[in-house]
Amino acid sequence: MLKKWKNKQKNKTTRKSQKKRLAIKTTLCLIYFIVIIILFVSSYQLFEQKKEIIPWDKTKTTEEYTYMEISKMSERFAYFPETKTQIHFVIEKEKTGKWHTYLIAIKTKDYQKYKQIIDYSYERTNKIPTPIKVYGYPVMINQQLKSLAIKNIANFVPKENEIVITQENFESYLTNCYLDTTKTRKDKFSSILCITLFLLFIMVALFLFTIFDRDKIVDNLDNQLEKVEKKTKKIKKKR
Repeated sequence: MLKKWKNKQKNKTTRKSQKKRLAIKTTLCLIYFIVIIILFVSSYQLFEQKKEIIPWDKTKTTEEYTYMEISKMSERFAYFPETKTQIHFVIEKEKTGKWHTYLIAIKTKDYQKYKQIIDYSYERTNKIPTPIKVYGYPVMINQQLKSLAIKNIANFVPKENEIVITQENFESYLTNCYLDTTKTRKDKFSSILCITLFLLFIMVALFLFTIFDRDKIVDNLDNQLEKVEKKTKKIKKKR
C-alpha cells in the first residue's frame, strides 16, 4: 500500500512538473513568435527601403538612386569626351499640367533611345512619343556646366514660357544637380538590416529548439522554479 501511495505521489509530481514545463514552453514560444513577427516585419520594411527608387523631386542627397519621367528633351549642349557623356535639358510634365526643366547626362551611344522625344521637342515630327523614365544618381552642377546651361537654355525652352535664368536664380529653376543616367545602381550595405536578419535567425532557432525540447532555457527555468518551490515549502514547514 505504501509503495502504491508513493507511486501515486510520484506520478502526481511528474504530471505537475510536465504541466509546469509545458506552461514554460508555451510562454517562451509565444514570446519568440511575437519577436519573430516584429523582426520579420522590420526586415521587410528595411529591405523595401533599401531597394526604393526615389522620385527626382524628393531626393535629398547624391547617394540616392532616383528617377524622372521625361516628355521633352533638347539636343546636347555640353559634351565630355573623356567619358563620352553628353548633357541635355529635359522637361518632366506633372499630371496637373505643370512642367519642370532639369538637366540629365546620357551616354553618347544611347542617343537613339531619346531621338523620338528630341525630334518631337523641336517639332521635327508630329508623332507624340511615349515619355521615358530615366534612372540614375544626382551629380552636383559645377560652374562651367552652369554657365553653359544659362547660355543654351533659351534655344530649348519655348519663348512664351521662357524665364530668364541667371547665376542667382539658377538653382530655383534648374536645381543644383543633374541626373546622371550613366551611373549604374549601387547596392548599398545596410548594417541595420543585417543585424535585424541575424536576430531573426536567432529567434527562429530558439523557437524551433523550444518546440523540439532542445532549448536549455526551458530546463534552466524549470530548475530555477523547482528550487524556488522547494525553498518556499521549507519556509512554510518552519512556520
